Amino acid sequence: MNSSIRPWQLLGFAVTSLGGTLLHFLYEWLGKAPLIAPFSGVNESTWEHMKLLFWPMLIFSVVQSFHFKDRKDYWCIKLRGILLGIILIPVLFYTYNGVFKKSPDWLNIAIFFISAAVAYLYETRLFKKEKIRCKAPKLAVGVLCVIALLFVVFTFFTPELGIFRDPLTGTYGV
Repeated sequence: MNSSIRPWQLLGFAVTSLGGTLLHFLYEWLGKAPLIAPFSGVNESTWEHMKLLFWPMLIFSVVQSFHFKDRKDYWCIKLRGILLGIILIPVLFYTYNGVFKKSPDWLNIAIFFISAAVAYLYETRLFKKEKIRCKAPKLAVGVLCVIALLFVVFTFFTPELGIFRDPLTGTYGV
């Protein structure tokens, strides 16, 4: 199994990178269709950029799970990787902005790709271990479902917190 991990993870990084990039523009391209809003970026907030990483990683994880069905720790590994990726986006963004007060667009884009790469590298490291501690794989799936629900709900009922604020317009959500 170890020999097949790396190609899967490289494919996952490519799918996440391409998918996240497409989702960044899809809401605008489809005329701000409400059905696509929960899955694509509806503004330039940090939260929306986290969503761009989450959905492609989650969808790829479902596809990949059929190949890794013998790994009882599969969903625990994926939960850890996805959480790392979506947490890195605000950590890197706000750290850089805290030091330099503003980040250029190219750096914001790089943060997305760096977060995806680190998440997949971390998962690869975990997959190469014999087994990681995973007492409740169903709970890991449940946590991913809760995160998905939060991305959907907060698209339409957006808290007025900084992470949800579009820095270009000052608005929240759709």
